[in-house]
Amino acid sequence: MPPRLPGPQGLRSLTLCLRPAVASPAQALQPLIQTANISQKEKKRKMKQDPYGWAQAQQRKAVNVKRQAELQAQRDAAWGDPVKGITTPFVESFDSAGQASVSPPKVGPDGQLVEEPKPLPTSPHLRNYLLNKDEFDSAIQYAEHILKPIKAEDRLTADPEKEDEEAREHAARHAKAVAALERIAKLEHGGAKDRKHANIRRCIETFGRHITDQSLERPTPPLARGVEPKPQPVRAGPDTGSSEVQIAILTSKIRALSKALEGHGGNRDKNNKRSLRRLCHKRQRLLRYMERKERGSGRWHHMLETLGLTPATWKGQITL
Repeated sequence: MPPRLPGPQGLRSLTLCLRPAVASPAQALQPLIQTANISQKEKKRKMKQDPYGWAQAQQRKAVNVKRQAELQAQRDAAWGDPVKGITTPFVESFDSAGQASVSPPKVGPDGQLVEEPKPLPTSPHLRNYLLNKDEFDSAIQYAEHILKPIKAEDRLTADPEKEDEEAREHAARHAKAVAALERIAKLEHGGAKDRKHANIRRCIETFGRHITDQSLERPTPPLARGVEPKPQPVRAGPDTGSSEVQIAILTSKIRALSKALEGHGGNRDKNNKRSLRRLCHKRQRLLRYMERKERGSGRWHHMLETLGLTPATWKGQITL
């Protein structure tokens, strides 16, 4: 008779789990995460333990936060606005096409004076209809000469009193005509298109290389070591196509367009918003090209200082 072996009676006594056991991660292999912030309970505990040290820490923190805010404000001011940059006297004179000697005073909402008028660069020789003072004066002198009454060749039969009367009438008519022409050719009486043409001429006179090559101390960028300077051809006329001239013209157009959009109903003017964005991007491309070609030259620094252009106008992405 075989021996009887004791065994489990039923499945209740089995403690075997059919699911695989989840291995707990090793605590020693977990990365250490340090947090700078402490809980409010810990803050209160430290404040009670060492109130003097806590006050010193808070004072140092306040000084650091204030200094960081000042540095950020300086960075923002140096970065500038991507559309307007920094408003300089030359850029502000675009509004009057160089005819106003001082800027208009800025008045607050309560009628108090916020900012005193500043002197602006002027171009008094410019006239409307693409004229200048010399052309205007020479035309007046020529008209006076050809309209002047001719005296009789035979002085025996001449009437001096009649000739004097004709001369006085001619002088009166000439003075009246000169006053009328002065009013017609005055640039203050022109429109936005006339101011645009006048500002283009001012940009050519200020930034054209036929002027800056003679006035600036070091107009061209420094040459590389071992590179000999090449003789430049003689310029045939005024410079109208260099990068700095085109950038100045675009800046005058951008200022006029941005001021128009700031007025009444400008937020609904989608077409001019698109035009302003295209002008800013075109100026950005020219500035990047000129920075690559003329960085370190007198032309580059003269343009940035006069037009108030900041890195925001050519670095990064311009979104309007």
